[in-house]
Amino acid sequence: MGTSDDVLSPAERTSIIRDALAVGVATGAYGISFGAISVGAGLSVLQSCALSLLVFTGASQFALVAVVAAGGAPLSGAMTAILLGSRNALYGLRLAPLLQFSGWRRAAAAQVLIDESSAMAINRTSTPAARLGFLSTGLAVLVLWNGATLLGALAGTTIGDPRAYGLDAAVGAAFLALLWPRLRERRHQVVALLAGAVALGLVPLTVAGVPVLAAAAVALLAGLWIQPRGER
Repeated sequence: MGTSDDVLSPAERTSIIRDALAVGVATGAYGISFGAISVGAGLSVLQSCALSLLVFTGASQFALVAVVAAGGAPLSGAMTAILLGSRNALYGLRLAPLLQFSGWRRAAAAQVLIDESSAMAINRTSTPAARLGFLSTGLAVLVLWNGATLLGALAGTTIGDPRAYGLDAAVGAAFLALLWPRLRERRHQVVALLAGAVALGLVPLTVAGVPVLAAAAVALLAGLWIQPRGER
């Protein structure tokens, strides 16, 4: 992996970019919901756009806005957002040896280290393909998510609840489609079921963010445990 022989064919390159744009559209469209909900919770258009640009992780952004909308302290919302966003550190541990970025490239790539870009990279069999999937998806989501946030914030509450249009379901469906090829193997099915069970069990017992983080940790540890030694 990552040798000079790993050259992408034009067809493979086109396929990866096409998939990345599709994921970017599905995920970015939901940014309209965040922009509208954020403004409805009392944040300004500028604050909403700054969150999407600087935080750039949807679950953390929604968590922060939900706490503020409920009358909670902004600091509590920020801590919840940090807890949810910390799962990206686990993605980084898995992707670092695959993407093989170093120096400033690694620092720049960290800005687009999200669920969708991680899933697009993990499914690839070579470093060039993983890099293209990661970067094209991350950049597509970054541009479309921020653009949609601006549109949603400007529209405010006039568009109603964007979830009524099924945008939230589109995001989940797109992410599941990315991961589905990995679930063909029994060991990956075991990890997915175990992580899902832990997350569901913690939902009524913990604050928002903990179930997601716990599931990510279980998936990482269980994956390392059952993975063949030569693939670790």
